[in-house]
Amino acid sequence: MKTFRGLNVPTSLSDVCDRDHLALLVYDVQVGIVSQIGGSQTIVANVGRVLKAARAARIRVFFTRHMSLPLELMGAFQLRMAMAWQRVDEPNLVKPWFLRDSPGFQIAPELTPLGAEAIFDKITMSAFEGTPLSIALRDCGVTAVAVAGIALEVGIEPTVRHAIDLGLIPVIISDACGSGNADAARRSLEALTFEGNALITDVATFTGLIGRPGNDARESGAQ
Repeated sequence: MKTFRGLNVPTSLSDVCDRDHLALLVYDVQVGIVSQIGGSQTIVANVGRVLKAARAARIRVFFTRHMSLPLELMGAFQLRMAMAWQRVDEPNLVKPWFLRDSPGFQIAPELTPLGAEAIFDKITMSAFEGTPLSIALRDCGVTAVAVAGIALEVGIEPTVRHAIDLGLIPVIISDACGSGNADAARRSLEALTFEGNALITDVATFTGLIGRPGNDARESGAQ
């Protein structure tokens, strides 16, 4: 950790994994999305390991869910995006896959959120656009957000880039991030690594760092 004019400037993953100022974002690990990716059981299990460690460390946890609008409420972009994803040529052929309260919309049952954890629904790729996430993090004094979930090349990369623009330090837990296209996911990681503001880690390293004893004020009794 470096200091400048009264500011603490984290320079390493170890610095960033301060449980008072770190949150975990579980991105779109929904039943209907998990079923579409290869190796999903491993990804869900790895996200579960991260979630278990975050809960044990009393790190704030937020979930997102991708939500479809009813066909009658989809605008031009929503229709265009759904047509591309579903590989159909006409808007009337679009099937809203993730309608609220449909089975595919729900968080994977292995990762059921607790009452002390928030779920934000969105129709965008960035978890920050159109949700209260940035307000909630800022209000809690969070300065870094660790991300796990699905899919790295589709929604996690835009979320990470948005976090950077908001002045948050993103931590990508790479082996807890699923993808629909492995090559595209690799390119996402390479581009984010080159850009330099995101920290890339793995489940074992991340859970080890957040599990260190005595690395936050709450554990010592401060509120």
